[in-house]
Amino acid sequence: MKKLIVVLLVLAAVVGSIAYWLSGNIDGLVRDAIGDYGSAMTKAKVDVGEVRISPSNGKGSIHRLSIGNPAGFKTSHALKVDRIDVDIEIASVTRDVIVVRMIAIDGPDVIYEKGEAATNFDAIQKNIAAYLGPADKDKQRSGPKLIVEELTISNARARASAAFMGGKTLTIPLPDITLRNIGKARGGITPGELGQEITAALKSKLAVSVNFDRLLKSTGQTLDKAGESIKGLFK
Repeated sequence: MKKLIVVLLVLAAVVGSIAYWLSGNIDGLVRDAIGDYGSAMTKAKVDVGEVRISPSNGKGSIHRLSIGNPAGFKTSHALKVDRIDVDIEIASVTRDVIVVRMIAIDGPDVIYEKGEAATNFDAIQKNIAAYLGPADKDKQRSGPKLIVEELTISNARARASAAFMGGKTLTIPLPDITLRNIGKARGGITPGELGQEITAALKSKLAVSVNFDRLLKSTGQTLDKAGESIKGLFK
């Protein structure tokens, strides 16, 4: 009995040490995961300045997130945002499906660029799909999944660019976006699939805001002198 008590005390000490270490390092782990896996999936540079998540209630924020562009595009980035607020159901982190109550992306700087064959958001979607591979692969089934109860993108500053514009941009409207119960019908989705959902939602709104064919017809005029010719570029 004494030996059993000693073993239990040792195990309790180990578990306590791990919990203490995680509580002090969870922010760094999340930050590194977003940067490393985000860059691998999108084939674009993903940077995160800081992550703050409370291990007691799951509320936190992601600061200075930047998603660059895949090779072949001339603008500086696809998306930048100073702060993203998150609210995770902390009791779910030990389960197979992690519930995220809320992700709020406020005031992102979005650049929608048309390259020679496709847009930067098309390329990002394609790269994530290639990283994930076929849906029936074992890696799709393993690891925790996510359900996001509500995701909002609001007050976006959006711009459009095309290959002939040499990296210059034109401001375009981008309505607020709200998605609910992402992954719920499928019993949870992977972080990569969540990235696909967000990219698709942004691309859908951006595609409605700008007509690149009409924009191409304005190449004979400088952007500064386009004046009335710019009217009608937007749907």
